[in-house]
Amino acid sequence: MTGTTAGRTDTATHRLPAWRAPAATRSNAVPAGAWWLWALGLATAASRTTNPLLLGLLVGVAGYVVAARRTDALWARSYGMFIRIGLFVIAVRLLFSVFLGSPIPGTHTLFTLPEVPLPDWAKGVRIGGRVTAEQLLFALYDGAKLAALLICVGAANSLANPARLLKSLPGALYEAGVAVVVAMTFAPNMVADVLRLRTARRLRGRPTGGVRAVLQIGLPVLEGALERSVAVAASMDARGYGRTARVPAAVRHTTNVLTLGGLLGVCAGTYGLLAAEGAGYGVPLLVAGLLAAMAGLRLGGARSMRTRYRPDRWGVRAWLIAGSGAAVAAALIWAGTADPAALHPGVVPLTAPVLPLWPAAAVLLGLLPAVVAPVPPSPTGFQEQV
Repeated sequence: MTGTTAGRTDTATHRLPAWRAPAATRSNAVPAGAWWLWALGLATAASRTTNPLLLGLLVGVAGYVVAARRTDALWARSYGMFIRIGLFVIAVRLLFSVFLGSPIPGTHTLFTLPEVPLPDWAKGVRIGGRVTAEQLLFALYDGAKLAALLICVGAANSLANPARLLKSLPGALYEAGVAVVVAMTFAPNMVADVLRLRTARRLRGRPTGGVRAVLQIGLPVLEGALERSVAVAASMDARGYGRTARVPAAVRHTTNVLTLGGLLGVCAGTYGLLAAEGAGYGVPLLVAGLLAAMAGLRLGGARSMRTRYRPDRWGVRAWLIAGSGAAVAAALIWAGTADPAALHPGVVPLTAPVLPLWPAAAVLLGLLPAVVAPVPPSPTGFQEQV
């Protein structure tokens, strides 16, 4: 009777609706590249607007997905630090605007600082002087855009295992990818060391806040994070990462020409898409550059001798996650050409920003990973392997 009941329960578990997100396992884990494409799509959307309401909505979308789908790994706790960095960027941008002035004209004077006299060759630059509400609002919008970019990148760092991202790189970029992965592990390791040292100080009855505590924690944190990153590099080198095979000289030269030419074409095509007068040649150059770069990477992959053990599989859920970020970016790019005033609220004269409805609805597409991505395990359950 017990076996029958267990069998029925097991069968009912397997008959759950297909649209419901399953529990995360090693076999159905979302590839790191999908998370990065999703986050880069949100970051691209943030770069197309200075509307604080849309930027706040983008940050909220990223934060909700991180809260719903991040694991309990140490590197997944770096999102809070990126939020603090974003707030620091906004504060620095406001301070620069107050003390160094701004080209934005304004009539609503808030206060006046003593102005430092400068020589004639420094015309157009001032230190101190009149501070207006218009220039502070412009600085706030500009700093919020950069902060939203950083927070979206922080979301990718919290959701995607940086070591697994190495599996998704083409063979031609594998050597550079090892260096990038080692560099990317520095920030998560630093966050983990900060948490560990603060917990140790709290257990010993020592203060964890203030300038003195920061100075006492700072050096061990930097040293520990650097040592762990160097240990990752040493382990990769010991396992043969980055070793290449010999290829004919003609193949090497063709690879270099295709890759370099393709990247230049991508840069020129992207500039054409961003510039108003380059829309005619932007798309052809971008397509040609992508094709040349892909051909170069394909040829360059012949130098790599590595094999893939249990490679990440791009299923429907991974494509939906990456596509949701791309959809948000495409919608905001199109909105910037159709209604630029809604995405860039004016500061002269002072006006309250308005939330555009359909761009805001497009931003909500970024919540799709919180529905389709596998549910992370509990702290006592499955732990993701590198």
